[in-house]
Amino acid sequence: MSPILFVLAVALVVGLIAGGSVRPFEHLEIHWWGLALAGVALQLLPVPTVRWLSAEIVGSAMLVGSYVLLLAFLTVNRWVPAAGVMAVGLLLNLVVVGANGGMPVSAAAVERAGGSPTALAEGEAAKHHVADGDDLFAPLGDVIPIPQPIGVVLSVGDLLLYLGMAWCVIQVMRGRSRENPRPLAMWFPSYRGKHAPVHWRMPARYRARDRAEGAQSGTEP
Repeated sequence: MSPILFVLAVALVVGLIAGGSVRPFEHLEIHWWGLALAGVALQLLPVPTVRWLSAEIVGSAMLVGSYVLLLAFLTVNRWVPAAGVMAVGLLLNLVVVGANGGMPVSAAAVERAGGSPTALAEGEAAKHHVADGDDLFAPLGDVIPIPQPIGVVLSVGDLLLYLGMAWCVIQVMRGRSRENPRPLAMWFPSYRGKHAPVHWRMPARYRARDRAEGAQSGTEP
C-alpha cells in the first residue's frame, strides 16, 4: 500500500472525527500546482536509458529535480498549513540524495519491512542504493522500516513530509487554512479560473488596461 495514500486516508478520517469537512477544499487556492505534478512524476517514473550516463546518475538527477520542484511548489504556497514542515522534510531528502548520488537505504531496514536488499543492490531501483560506510548523512537516508501491509522504508525527511501532509489536510478540513494573499497565476487556468476574480482570468497584458478603463468609467468599485 502506498504510504501517501495511507497518510491521506488517515488524515481524512481524523479530520472528519475532529468535526471537519471536505467542502473547504473547494475553495483552496493552490498556485503552480503543475510543479507538484512534475515533482511527483519524477519520483514515480522509471529511470530512462541515457547514452553516456549511468542509470544511477540519471536516477539521482530525477530525485534531485523532484525535490527541487516540490520545494518550489511549497515556497510559492507557503501559506498552506504545515508547508514549513513539509519543506524541511524535502530539504533533508535533497541533502542526502545530492551528497550520495541517490538515496542510501539500510539493508536491515529493508529486511524488517519485508523487502529484499539483494534486489536493491542488483539495480532494481536506480534512484536508491544499499547504504555503506562511505555514505554521507546516512541517518537521514531510508532507515525507518514500516512493516506490511505498507512495507516501505522511510527517511526522517519522509516522516516530516507525511506528517506535514496529514496536518495540512486536517487543518484545511477544519477551516483553519489562511487565505492565499497572492494573485492567482495564469498557469493551469482550468483549475484557478474558478476561484479568480474576473480581472485575473484574462491575459496579464490586458489586466492593467481593463482595470484602468473601469476606473475611468466609474464602473470599478
